[in-house]
Amino acid sequence: MVDIPKDAPLVYVSFSAEILPITTETLIATMANCANAQVKKVYLILSTPGGNVMNGMNLYHVLKGMPFDLVIHNAGNVDSIGNVIFLAGKERYATRNATFMFHGVGFNNQPNTRMEEKDCRERLLSILSDQSRMGNIIAQNTKLSAGDIAELFKEAQTKDATFALDKGIIHEVRELQITYGCPIISLVFQRQSV
Repeated sequence: MVDIPKDAPLVYVSFSAEILPITTETLIATMANCANAQVKKVYLILSTPGGNVMNGMNLYHVLKGMPFDLVIHNAGNVDSIGNVIFLAGKERYATRNATFMFHGVGFNNQPNTRMEEKDCRERLLSILSDQSRMGNIIAQNTKLSAGDIAELFKEAQTKDATFALDKGIIHEVRELQITYGCPIISLVFQRQSV
C-alpha cells in the first residue's frame, strides 16, 4: 500500500475489477485511508465489467459520503452496476474510446434448483427492486429519463463517450492525464482462472 501523505491535495486510485465483496471492501478501505489522511481530492480511475448489485449500491453511497472531492474517470469500460458507482463522482470524465454498458438485473440459478411460484415471485420482486434503485440513481445524476433508463435496461445497450456527455453521465470527454508527483494507489486483485 502506498503511504498517503497527510493533507495531500490529490491522490489517484486505480480500480479495474469486478464489483465483488473483496474488491468493494478493498476500495472502501482505500478511500477511508484517504479520508483519514485528510486528502482534499481523490481521482478514481475506473474500469469495471460490473458485478454484484448489493456491493455496488453500498459502494455508491459510501463514495458519495466521503469528505473529499471525488473525481471519477472511465478509462475503458464501465458496465452494469459500475454505472451507478461511476455516478458517485462529483466530477466525471471518460476517455474518447470509453464505453458505458447498461442492462437489466439478473441472477444466476444453481443447477437442478427447483423453483416454485413463490420463489419466482420473490426473485422477480428482487430484480424489479434493484432495477428501480439503480434507475433512480441514474435519473437523479444524469439527463436520462425513467423511460430512457428502462429502455437501456431492456435492450442491454453499450453507449460511447459522446452519448455519455450528451446525457450528463460525464461532464467532459478527456484523456487520462496523471499529475507527476501525486500518490497513485493501484488496487490489484488475484484473478480467478477461467
